[in-house]
Amino acid sequence: MSDVVDADELLRRIRRGRECAAEEERAWLERAQSLTATDPEGAREAADRARAYEAVQRVLEEIVRPGEAARTDGVKQVT
Repeated sequence: MSDVVDADELLRRIRRGRECAAEEERAWLERAQSLTATDPEGAREAADRARAYEAVQRVLEEIVRPGEAARTDGVKQVT
């Protein structure tokens, strides 16, 4: 835990985390959609998990590009 990282490495790690959160959000959304007809409770849980990953993405995006979400009226852009 005492590793020292420079700003570039920290930014790479944040972007990697943001990309991972985007992948997880997509996976949970797909799962929620596939469960809707057969397991409504499971679909709700999957949708909740997708929203949690979306929140993580928003926080990491705000770190990388402060104020960007406000300028784009909340339209999600992952780069």
